[in-house]
Amino acid sequence: MATAPRPRTSTREPEELGRRLADWLDVRLPGARVTNVSVPGSNGMSSETLLFDIEHPDTPLRACALRLAADPAAYTVFPTYDMPRQHRVMSLVAQHTDVPVPRVQWLEADPGPLGAPFFVMARAEGRVPPDVMPYTYEGNWLHAATDAERAALQEGSISLLARLHDQFPSKEAEFLLPDGDGTPLRRHVDAQRAYYSWVVGGLAPSPLIERAFARLEELWPQDEGPAVLNWGDARIGNVIYDGFTPVAVLDWEMAAYAPREVDLGWTVYLHRFFQDLTVGFGQPGLPDFLRREDLERRYAELTGHTPRDMEFHTLYAALRHGIVMLRIAYRQAHFGEVEVPADPDSLILHHAALAAMVQGTYW
Repeated sequence: MATAPRPRTSTREPEELGRRLADWLDVRLPGARVTNVSVPGSNGMSSETLLFDIEHPDTPLRACALRLAADPAAYTVFPTYDMPRQHRVMSLVAQHTDVPVPRVQWLEADPGPLGAPFFVMARAEGRVPPDVMPYTYEGNWLHAATDAERAALQEGSISLLARLHDQFPSKEAEFLLPDGDGTPLRRHVDAQRAYYSWVVGGLAPSPLIERAFARLEELWPQDEGPAVLNWGDARIGNVIYDGFTPVAVLDWEMAAYAPREVDLGWTVYLHRFFQDLTVGFGQPGLPDFLRREDLERRYAELTGHTPRDMEFHTLYAALRHGIVMLRIAYRQAHFGEVEVPADPDSLILHHAALAAMVQGTYW
């Protein structure tokens, strides 16, 4: 789908990681064997995942997944990777909700053993809607499903978000607030501004992203609503499904304390991102799946909270995603995979959609 090669995701060698992991585990479970070490084909461009099995008579944990902070040598997507924070979030979600999160086990904050902090969790079995090529494209299990099967997956997925927001005690999520002043939403946006400044430090800024920040101020909600625990990267590509039923919610590194609509806007827009790209490449995609109006309606039915100011929140999601896309593009340039064009806005795959949102013509 992209015009450039798939960006590299790591400079690490899985075999070497496996050897070092075995040495680390031997201290905790003497005599344990680490087997079947592999890197999933869907490994993302942020934190890395390593899959492995443990052979030892004294542990119920056999099939494992290891979440490793991004390789500092790989021009990281985010400036910091707080693995204890992710471990804490997942532990608390398991404690306070019925949202299915993998059972977390060991946390290693010392970067010495594997070169960066990491934690180990139980590995869930199932299937994940693909990102490359995206599930909106022909040729994958979700696209090939029936309308009824996709409707069941959509219902289960929006239920995850509703249950997380309703069941998790808001007070327990306050530790996720960024430093600064103002409301949770103001701090969240300020943190994104700081992230953008980091991304473009010493490089060409994006006029489009800066216009989007200005437009956010014009659309700022009069009533921001209560803050809750946000999953952060709330999309079906971060869920493992058994058939069409969610069995594991993954990737909590963007978890936040923010209004409900920050999560919901991300869910809505990240699907539209894939749908728009698919249509742009001449395929119909999945136009009746994960539609904004359906997600907002069903979320309101499940929670009693009617989503508000969604023009703001979908723009904010597209803006945040644009910053990430810009960072990934500059990362590709760093590794010599692409040339930086004269117009940095063209590095943002969804620049046309983001521009339309800024102008108020997208929806």
